Amino acid sequence: MTVAGPDVEIPQTSLTSFVLRHADEYGSEIATVDAAKSTSYTFAELASHVRRAAHGLRRGGFRKGDVLAILAPNVPEYPIAYHAAALAGGVIVALNPLDTSDDLVARLEETGARFLVTVPHEMPKVSAFLDRTGVEEVIVLGEADGATSFSSLVASDDEIVETALDPSEDVVTILHSSGSTGLPKGVQLTHRNMIAKALLTSMVAPSGRGEKALAMPPFHHAFGLSMMMNASLYQGTTLVTMERFDPEAFLRTIEEHRITQLYIVPTIAVLLAKSPLVDRFDLSSLRSIVSGGASLDPQIARLVRERIGCEIGQGYGMTEAMCSFMQAPDTVSASVGRTAPGVECKIVDVDTGEELGRNRNGEILIRGPHVMKGYLNAPEATRKTLEPDGFLHTGDLGYVDDDGELFIVDRIKELIKYKGQQVSPVELEAVLMRHPRIVDAAVVGIPDEESSEIPKGFVVSDGSITAQEIMDWVAERVAPYKKIRQVEFIDQIPRTPVGKIERRTLSARTAAGAA
Repeated sequence: MTVAGPDVEIPQTSLTSFVLRHADEYGSEIATVDAAKSTSYTFAELASHVRRAAHGLRRGGFRKGDVLAILAPNVPEYPIAYHAAALAGGVIVALNPLDTSDDLVARLEETGARFLVTVPHEMPKVSAFLDRTGVEEVIVLGEADGATSFSSLVASDDEIVETALDPSEDVVTILHSSGSTGLPKGVQLTHRNMIAKALLTSMVAPSGRGEKALAMPPFHHAFGLSMMMNASLYQGTTLVTMERFDPEAFLRTIEEHRITQLYIVPTIAVLLAKSPLVDRFDLSSLRSIVSGGASLDPQIARLVRERIGCEIGQGYGMTEAMCSFMQAPDTVSASVGRTAPGVECKIVDVDTGEELGRNRNGEILIRGPHVMKGYLNAPEATRKTLEPDGFLHTGDLGYVDDDGELFIVDRIKELIKYKGQQVSPVELEAVLMRHPRIVDAAVVGIPDEESSEIPKGFVVSDGSITAQEIMDWVAERVAPYKKIRQVEFIDQIPRTPVGKIERRTLSARTAAGAA
């Protein structure tokens, strides 16, 4: 049984042409502004800066297919840099500023990035690892020694002639995801893929002119980049950027800017539902809230509706296919809604691949114009994830009910979602196993109300190390969001006959201990 949303036509054009197709019409309306109101761009200014910066990149040797990486928090110039590179025919790699230097070097080398756009406060980190990469030029959004100022790219009044490309084949963005299993992989997204993501978002979670969205989810993440940044600009919605999350600043920005639309992860829904801070601010401007990144508790959603007085719903998707499902505004169940336009979904038996009927648990497979082209330099992983007919294995277990609503039951894949960030257990296990006193190790995600999930390590040791020493060891070697936050010593890691870790056994052990 396959369920499908209504047909949708994807424009055959470049991503930037699609996103900014109404920019002249929106003209003097604000496109992006920072929370402090110190920097802003109208839609006309943003479109002009994109075209001029694209010309500046081309003048500096940037060619079709070249890779430009962006290492920056959410700032008003981020969409300008992103779309300038896209308009010039390039490929943008969105980097996470929280990642370690080793992680960033690996991403830059894997993708072959020649250009790197960053912000002044990241320059010391960039300077320290630059000689380990193939990056030829660093461009800074501001001013910094040893870098080209982004403003110099837009100094000329010349504008680019759009690069000829094939929207269905030419990759425009690489984001990193752990997919179904294993270490993070580069997800290749074409112009058509990215257009579909923005277009489908505008259909299932519409915004529009006069609306203001708080751009707090990071632009380096598919949720922030596709569902928020591109979809908002396409619809004429103002993006109010925040560089980092702080609960009080978050609530104050909603009040001061009269934010109408929020994109959040479930941990922020908990804050809106329960924090006494909320009562200190006027949030009456909010019209709708979209939650993503992890499952939203229906009870938390109900509390938010009652307290804030606005719609809240959740969508379902992944870096490889976002967004695929979206709740109706009045949904009160634990479902993630119905299929988005142009998207097909089927449930199959995990062992046999047999297609299953309604109300039967199996792996969720998705097909649509938003599904990635494949993983970068990973043909085997691509083959395992993408079927020849275009269906994508999500690694999630769920079922579709009689009303066509999708319910997520569990994850087959091993990914841990900490505050909307993706954490690979395999990566953490590799770090643990480098410790000389650790004999064996496994990592699982355990439920946490504040963070959705936290990484917990199960360790077999020689008995001469403490849990705190282990957590400190890991913290020194990974990004802050990847830290192991609990450790349990165990006599033996449960494994299958072929050596795979039985994570569900460990998760059940934790659940039994908490009962």
